Amino acid sequence: EVQLVESGGGLVQPGGSLKLSCAASGFTFNQYVMNWVRQAPGKGLEWVSSISSGGKITGMADSVKGRFTISRDNAKNTLTLQMNSLKPEDTAVYYCNAEFLQDEYWGQGTQVTVSG
Repeated sequence: EVQLVESGGGLVQPGGSLKLSCAASGFTFNQYVMNWVRQAPGKGLEWVSSISSGGKITGMADSVKGRFTISRDNAKNTLTLQMNSLKPEDTAVYYCNAEFLQDEYWGQGTQVTVSG
């Protein structure tokens, strides 16, 4: 059974930090491009960041560039998103997404709320 389980969300004040994790199982993690995607209240899905299967190539949305860092550990089948200098507009449900050819998997999401 394929599983993507996000954790690490919560309530944080503006300027604070959170580290999101995504634990993957049930598929060959090191073959998949991994993404973080978020959905703010009342809005559609927004791509946040991607990392290549080997971890050498990353991409970041302009809205989070310089504040967020994506990484992966293929030995542990985990994906992380380090989020610093958080802003109220970063408030959203954050989803972990895995892509490889026609396959695509999603986690259940973790809530991040930036308020103070």
